[in-house]
Amino acid sequence: MQAWLFRRRLYSVRLPEYHGRAEATQRCRHLTTSHLIVSNVKFNNCAGNKGVRYETNSLDFKVRADGTMYAVHQVQMASKQLILMVTAWDPQTLGRWEAIVRFLVGEKLQHNGHKPKGRKSGPVDLAQQQSDTLLPWRQHQSAKGLRRQKRDWVIPPINVPENSRGPFPQQLVRIRSDKDKEIHIRYSITGVGADQPPMEVFSIDPVSGRMYVTRPMDREERASYHLRAHAVDMNGNKVENPIDLYIYVIDMNDNRPEFINQVYNGSVDEGSKPGTYVMTVTANDADDSTTANGMVRYRIVTQTPQSPSQNMFTINSETGDIVTVAAGLDREKVQQYMVIVQATDMEGNLNYGLSNTATAIITVTDVNDNPPEFTTSTYSGEVPENRVEVVVANLTVMDRDQPHSPNWNAIYRIISGDPSGHFTIRTDPVTNEGMVTVVKAVDYEMNRAFMLTVMVSNQAPLASGIQMSFQSTAGVTISVTDVNEAPYFPTNHKLIRLEEGVPTGTVLTTFSAVDPDRFMQQAVRYSKLSDPANWLNINATNGQITTAAVLDRESDYIKNNVYEATFLAADNGIPPASGTGTLQIYLIDINDNAPELLPKEAQICEKPNLNVINITAADADIDPNVGPFVFELPSVPSAVRKNWTITRLNGDYAQLSLRIMYLEAGVYDVPIIVTDSGNPPLYNTSIIKVKVCPCDENGDCTTIGAVAAAGLGTGAIIAILICIIILLTMVLLFVVWMKRREKERHTKQLLIDPEDDVRDNILKYDEEGGGEEDQDYDLSQLQQPETMDHVLNKAPGVRRVDERPIGAEPQYPIRPVIPHPGDIGDFINEGLRAADNDPTAPPYDSLLVFDYEGSGSTAGSVSSLNSSSSGDQDYDYLNDWGPRFKKLADMYGGGEED
Repeated sequence: MQAWLFRRRLYSVRLPEYHGRAEATQRCRHLTTSHLIVSNVKFNNCAGNKGVRYETNSLDFKVRADGTMYAVHQVQMASKQLILMVTAWDPQTLGRWEAIVRFLVGEKLQHNGHKPKGRKSGPVDLAQQQSDTLLPWRQHQSAKGLRRQKRDWVIPPINVPENSRGPFPQQLVRIRSDKDKEIHIRYSITGVGADQPPMEVFSIDPVSGRMYVTRPMDREERASYHLRAHAVDMNGNKVENPIDLYIYVIDMNDNRPEFINQVYNGSVDEGSKPGTYVMTVTANDADDSTTANGMVRYRIVTQTPQSPSQNMFTINSETGDIVTVAAGLDREKVQQYMVIVQATDMEGNLNYGLSNTATAIITVTDVNDNPPEFTTSTYSGEVPENRVEVVVANLTVMDRDQPHSPNWNAIYRIISGDPSGHFTIRTDPVTNEGMVTVVKAVDYEMNRAFMLTVMVSNQAPLASGIQMSFQSTAGVTISVTDVNEAPYFPTNHKLIRLEEGVPTGTVLTTFSAVDPDRFMQQAVRYSKLSDPANWLNINATNGQITTAAVLDRESDYIKNNVYEATFLAADNGIPPASGTGTLQIYLIDINDNAPELLPKEAQICEKPNLNVINITAADADIDPNVGPFVFELPSVPSAVRKNWTITRLNGDYAQLSLRIMYLEAGVYDVPIIVTDSGNPPLYNTSIIKVKVCPCDENGDCTTIGAVAAAGLGTGAIIAILICIIILLTMVLLFVVWMKRREKERHTKQLLIDPEDDVRDNILKYDEEGGGEEDQDYDLSQLQQPETMDHVLNKAPGVRRVDERPIGAEPQYPIRPVIPHPGDIGDFINEGLRAADNDPTAPPYDSLLVFDYEGSGSTAGSVSSLNSSSSGDQDYDYLNDWGPRFKKLADMYGGGEED
């Protein structure tokens, strides 16, 4: 990046009015001016003007790509100085830089080479006050008299100091046109600060042309203003072209430097060398950074603590970089420093500059400069034999580095004393202690003690130049205590082989155990733990095993020819200990099982050559004591070979068939001799039950044939069929009789027999009543009402179950309303039939159908039986009514009243 160094710098160039050359050369970090020529002002940068473009704020001057400034046309100066703003910008980095070039106008050179009288040829004093009145043109003499030359106004920049105290409005400059002597001119200004926001910062007297500033300026708010001055006549016609006014606010030191952060955090490793970078603090000043007002310088005010030196750090006054300046940073002594940093403008001048402070907290980070050290040189522990995952000793260390960091975390290693790897050391993450742990069981009979040498180091390597301490190594003594160990069987599982069928009491083997406690005088006793078939015995003293029964390979307790038993060996220690051992007996097969014929039953047709019986044999033994089998028929009885023949198919199968042309249906026992191939061979005579039966055309037994084959003759079969027919006939007759009886029961009259009629419950009481108390009954409830109004007016659901339902009913034969008293039997029968055929009538109370006696009956009411005063009533006529009224005749016609 090119460092353009002419941002807002002011360069003064002495310029003759018409002739001469001005050349301003820019050097690295500095800019100078020399060789003033009117038409050529040249700017150079360190990189040779590559890719840099230039612009000016004047239409009269331009700058070429090589930095040469030239006048576009002939320029006449209205004042003794000309100030231009030159902007350089890089299109690659988008950086912009500004510079102010001031041209001082000298006297016009005489053609004869003489200088004007009374005038010095030196440059004009830069501090000369410029006139308050700015005239945009000059008057020139000519042969014809005075002549005015038309040109644009050229006004130098106007400088206004910020924070002025007034009084306001304060006059800045007066603008005047030479035409104001001929016509009345009105002046005005436009632009930001005049008629554009911020409004009315500047104002102008339209008559006199005096321009004012109306309030104090703030450069930090706005550094420059670009206005345009206008001159018009009273009619608003333009008199002169607008003139550009550049107003620059002069910076004052009115802003303190402000740190970006009030607290800065940084870190540096302990033991760092002087000159090690720590951190950077930055303060910004709102004043102009190109002037002393905005040039900030840094310094360290205080350092806390001041150990090991009061000047452990220094700061670059321009950049704010804090670096170490002294050695001796030690985190174990000082973990943090607090540094107060001061920033002062006016290039650090404490008398005139403004200052501010910030705090820099510098943390001294830990490095592994302290090796871990054991707190003691020897440790001791104790462990019982045969125990694992037991902590036998705790190793403590001291490390002054940062706790719970890689520089502090300890790692332990066993250097010597444990060639078999019985122990390991694990680190407690909280306390950093080393826990010596048993990972492989130790044996007291082998090692009574261990002498371990252990070393401790950190997770992180030691810093450069730091050596391990001799205290990083220690010794650990571990004692092993003896415990009562269980006896064990050296060979477990033990396998022996022998033939099955050995006699009882045979010694098979000695299954003895070993007690590992060589330094203890103990006795071992043996016992059975598992003997599924109870075939074995063991000697309790020496472990000798003998048979208690014959071992049979074909037993269900044998799995894959192996019999398995478990035995227990226990010592008499305190406390006693025991171990188990398994004995496996592989039984070799002998030919001790004769073959058996399969199948046990078969079926064949009574005529030969229609089908045969396939037979084979089963043998509990295994090869070579099984097939091939030999099948043959015995010679006794002779009928076997006469009726049957056997044909060998292969070593395991044969066929049994009829020898004769016809054999009567029935069941026959056919003996067959089966012999295996063992040494010596065993044979067995097996009987197969063969059912001989008549067969159909397909060779299958018929149903009758199957029955005949079961041993029943034709007569027996016919008798069975007759019995079945008779039994079915009896069942049918019984069903018909039950249906007929049920039908007769439904067609019987209502009062056929008092004993059979379950609805006539009054017969169970057989009493005359309670005398006069019986007359308290409301007999009106038994009378048929004249109308049905009392029923129709009932609320829904408030009906007796013996009432007829209201609504549409099926039409039945109309009953006689007033029955003839002599035909009451027919009346009752008709009512019974009507009730039986009425689905709405309650089946359990048919009396309601005919409980109405009617009105005006010639027979009179039943209540008249008790209304007569003479008492001479003749009730014999009741006998004429049939057996239904016999009870009434006996009650009232048998004799006198009591």
